[in-house]
Amino acid sequence: MAGEMMHRRAPHWWPTFSDWFEDFPVDLRMGEHMIRVEESESDGIYTVRAELPGMDPEKDVEITVEGGVLTIRAERTEETKEKQRSEFRYGSFTRSVRLPEGVREQDITAAFDRGVLTVTCPVGQVEKPSRRIKIAQGTAH
Repeated sequence: MAGEMMHRRAPHWWPTFSDWFEDFPVDLRMGEHMIRVEESESDGIYTVRAELPGMDPEKDVEITVEGGVLTIRAERTEETKEKQRSEFRYGSFTRSVRLPEGVREQDITAAFDRGVLTVTCPVGQVEKPSRRIKIAQGTAH
């Protein structure tokens, strides 16, 4: 009985550790660091703010949009001097966020100030046209 209790202490509906991370991009699981972000939406503007301290936005940061997903990639290279101790993270950093429906991808802009990247995404009206479905009479196929 003691062996049974050691297998799973969380309730049966609680996801396993691997379930929490199954949707992460593969490259993130293989050594990339995640960028911390804040997301907000107000007055038709969806904003993503990302912490990128010590980065040069012209050399180290790339922003792409594809299929309704905004991806921020950054690279921090390690200095070659000797260190006693360092808690800095070096290497590749990435974060992808799904954009809300209606974002006008061609109007997305980005600005960088004091280590914070702000990506501004205007959200337009989402038109969902209705369509009348003709009802056939007779035998259903």
